[in-house]
Amino acid sequence: MVPVVLAALFAMWAGAAWAFDPFTVRDIRVEGVQRTEAGTIFSYLPIKVGERVDDEKVAEAIKALYATGFFRDVRIEAQGDVLVVTVQERPTISSLTFVGNKEFDTETIKKALKDVGIAEARIFDRSALERAEQELKRQYISRGKYAARVQTTVTPQERNRVAINFTIEEGDSASIAKINIVGAKAFTERQLLSEMQLSTPGWLSWYTKDDQYSKQKLSADLEALRSFYQNRGYLEFAIESTQVSISPDKDDVFITVNIVEGPRYTVSTINVAGDLVVPEAEVRRLIQLQPGETYSRARLQASAKDISDRFGAEGYAFANVNAVPEIDRQQNSVAFTFYVDSGRRVYVRKINITGNARTRDEVIRRELRQLEGAWYDGTRIERSKVRVRRLGYFEEGGVNLETPPVPGTADQIDIDLSVAERNTGNLLAGVGYSSSDGIVLNASVSQQNIFGSGNALAFGLNTSRINRTLSVIFTQPYWTVDGVSRTLELYQRNIDPRSLAISQYSTKTTGGAIGFGVPVSETDTINFGFRVEHTALTLFNDSPQVYFDFVRDFGFSSNAYI
Repeated sequence: MVPVVLAALFAMWAGAAWAFDPFTVRDIRVEGVQRTEAGTIFSYLPIKVGERVDDEKVAEAIKALYATGFFRDVRIEAQGDVLVVTVQERPTISSLTFVGNKEFDTETIKKALKDVGIAEARIFDRSALERAEQELKRQYISRGKYAARVQTTVTPQERNRVAINFTIEEGDSASIAKINIVGAKAFTERQLLSEMQLSTPGWLSWYTKDDQYSKQKLSADLEALRSFYQNRGYLEFAIESTQVSISPDKDDVFITVNIVEGPRYTVSTINVAGDLVVPEAEVRRLIQLQPGETYSRARLQASAKDISDRFGAEGYAFANVNAVPEIDRQQNSVAFTFYVDSGRRVYVRKINITGNARTRDEVIRRELRQLEGAWYDGTRIERSKVRVRRLGYFEEGGVNLETPPVPGTADQIDIDLSVAERNTGNLLAGVGYSSSDGIVLNASVSQQNIFGSGNALAFGLNTSRINRTLSVIFTQPYWTVDGVSRTLELYQRNIDPRSLAISQYSTKTTGGAIGFGVPVSETDTINFGFRVEHTALTLFNDSPQVYFDFVRDFGFSSNAYI
């Protein structure tokens, strides 16, 4: 029986399907698959065995299979009461190669292209390749290489695969030829340009890259200009527009910034209003701006933050402070009212610690100054974060603290403290040479967080022809629950200078020490300790008589208490 073609191309989903009598599907057969499992096609196919199909359902099925992105051609035929689905799979990307890339390494480019759908082992999509080309050009433009060109070559390979080659002509980086600031009157253009990161080429531009334009750098520079003016009283300073143009040869960039300075304002009065759970006099002491002073945005923001932090220390974690200006343009003065919305008082429900696979929970918790079940205290929380970071057990920037609200409540938060541990052990070894001691060997093994307990243990060895020292040091930063630390030290030091043929004696010193550190504040500690040493002297037949006289008067051993 000649198969009835119901649909052949994606563009013929509905209109080009041949008319036929609806029938009940007894079986479904899939043809043309190479990598894709037949079960995958069945899962996307909206037609099942036992269902009746018609033109509309077949068109819907073709559309669904095309939507997967796995196939570049889909045909559905009827052979009696068997539905035959024939597909032609899209090729997969077998390899990505890059030629001419110097500004970016290959792995960085591959990572950027993966985000737009081009990566090894993925299904090849021509539109994704076009997006990849644009993404590459965008990356080069961000580095000031406006003349960069990207050419792609797609090479078919066996087993329905393709290799993609990117040939890149980076070109030279465009440099900033001129920056013009239009509208500046109170300050010279040179003063303003010194506040900006972008600049024209200088002696160190090859290293700092400050002559290469980027949108992000310009945005930061515009904000720096705004802060410069507003911190010097120009409350209504505004940037009207910016123009960035590129020379026809794409080698030079010209930047023009149009500004309006406005008048310089002084502060006339300061008022405080709102829900003050802290005495107004105390709130006013936190305000850094005073009547008669020149307006400063930095000091205004710092004042609002200090007030918010002070309310946070009382448990008002979500206190909101807004400084509302009232401008008098005739007198060039501005009055500020700090409106305080304290919100609800909040307490900490739980403190969750994650990431400490080796360090015990208690080692971290004993550093926390914020307690579970207590009122929220922003100062204590920040201090807790600093103390945990100072332990030295975690990566730089590996201590993160968040305070999410508890769902369904308005007065509770949790503290989520996540840490990223680092290696706290050290193994050191060294070799040296001295004309008197000969070869000098030294080694040490230390662990600042032994078994995750927070205690420190160190072994040291230093040996040469004349001297040999062994030492063991054990430190407990929390010998007591109050944070009193204790350090124990044992050591032995042997000296035998006979090889020098000038001193016929040897000594053996055994000692120990104990030290304590008593915290008197969050940042200050008083340290004291005690040390005892026992030294034994050994003489030989050829030792000088003066040594024997010394032994007769003082003995072969001595004790020292320090």
